[in-house]
Amino acid sequence: MSFNPLFAILKEHKLEGHNYIVWKQNLDIVLTAEEYKYVLTTECPHVPAANASAAVKETYRKWCKANEMAKCYMLASMSTVLQHQHQGMNTATEIMNNLNSLFGTQNRAAKSLAFRSIMTKSLPASYQQFKLNFEMNKRAYTLAELLTELQSAEDLMVQTKAAMMSSRPSSSGSKPGKGKKKAQNVVAPKIAKGKKKRVNTNKKQSGKCFKCGEKGHWKPDCPKKTNGSGNKAVE
Repeated sequence: MSFNPLFAILKEHKLEGHNYIVWKQNLDIVLTAEEYKYVLTTECPHVPAANASAAVKETYRKWCKANEMAKCYMLASMSTVLQHQHQGMNTATEIMNNLNSLFGTQNRAAKSLAFRSIMTKSLPASYQQFKLNFEMNKRAYTLAELLTELQSAEDLMVQTKAAMMSSRPSSSGSKPGKGKKKAQNVVAPKIAKGKKKRVNTNKKQSGKCFKCGEKGHWKPDCPKKTNGSGNKAVE
């Protein structure tokens, strides 16, 4: 689906309420150029029967197509608040009639009805705080001022939600200081090569000497061993 280049007129002058007359004039230009305006003055044909002629089926198809396109042009050229109020309506005629009741008359009864329609039927639950403030302040808004306030309230809610989302900590990130400690490698002390384990020679030997056969010492410590010349060592 593509919009007519004339749609830029509507996009630059979106319906806010106070500019309803100008907006409607621009809409008429666009719908006339696209040959969709007839859906505002003709009723939807009955759904054709299965055995209906091809011409009847084509007429029904063209009307439904024109109605959907007219709705798209209308909704796309409204403020967000008005979109919320009208997006559930089935026909372009229904949307136009409701807009005319809101902004096409200036009498007090019509204004009161428009306020009740917007505040009680059109706003979602997220606007509950706005409704409470509206009731408490009792300010005498015009319809245009009310729509402007609603748009500002929606912009604020969007900004608040975005700020809350950006301030949330990432679930995948780990908290500082909470990570696992790396295992430290314990290096065993090295024993120098070539060095033999030292034997405590002060401990009294319990075996017999292979030199003299006496107990209490070993052969290397025997007091009767000979010196280098072949003589016995002096005791």
